[in-house]
Amino acid sequence: MPTKRNLYPVAGVLSGALVWGIIWYPYRMLQDAGVSGALATFITFFIAMLCGSTWLPRLWRELPNLGWWAALLLLSAGGANFGYVLAMLHGDVMRVLLLFYLAPLWTVLLSYWLLGERLNRYGYLVIALSVLGAMVMLWDPHKGWPIPQDMSEWLGMAAGICFALSNVVSRRAAHMSMEAKSYSVWLGTVALTLPLLWLQGGELEKTLSIAWSDWLILAILGVVMCAVSYAVQYGVTHMPSNRAMLLFLSELVVAAVTSYFLAGEEMALRDWMGAALIVSASLFSGRIHADEQRV
Repeated sequence: MPTKRNLYPVAGVLSGALVWGIIWYPYRMLQDAGVSGALATFITFFIAMLCGSTWLPRLWRELPNLGWWAALLLLSAGGANFGYVLAMLHGDVMRVLLLFYLAPLWTVLLSYWLLGERLNRYGYLVIALSVLGAMVMLWDPHKGWPIPQDMSEWLGMAAGICFALSNVVSRRAAHMSMEAKSYSVWLGTVALTLPLLWLQGGELEKTLSIAWSDWLILAILGVVMCAVSYAVQYGVTHMPSNRAMLLFLSELVVAAVTSYFLAGEEMALRDWMGAALIVSASLFSGRIHADEQRV
């Protein structure tokens, strides 16, 4: 029977899937208004950090005991968020998202290497279906090897790798509090965004010319990021990483609907076939721990 203890992690992960399935749209609105993806990402996650600043005294007390796992979580979560936003801004929403959702493949491998989670027949099936799905979706006889064809697709796949790593590391770093894990997400994203802003030159100065209506969107996004990051960290910490990935699949449904109605994007038959295989891989990833539960 479902209990609050069981439902809270599920609700946390599902809230993240809902938000990330639609959040590409306000970022595109901001880009059309002259606020680049890098600058918008920096501002929203900096606002999220400010919202969580009440946790700073506790975080300072934890700092001596955080270790290398905290640094790895900071980098992987930051890479996942930043890469996801940039990929969504410049690519087809569903193609980028499907490459992002090769994450079950990386989750299976990383869970085995870092957590020692057993790789059973479902794990091998996840690997096979994920690879086959990617090959079907990316194969083009005129372009050679079935690999991502542009920067947005490469970013989508890289963000998925970082996302899988952050979920696995979040489970491994059991000594870290929810507050420390959430703050790592925001700090990591801000830290990885700053070098790009510096290389672009003059981006931070553009904050003075952002319209108040755009600042309102940025502020709302920052508050939402603060709440969702905490909810997701709670969820992935209190359930097996592959089961969390299964719940994240609902993001595909949200993104498919929003990209069709808000951006007029439609998927080709090859994309649908690849999507079916990748989704199947994610569904089977939820079976990896089934035998453990029956023991």
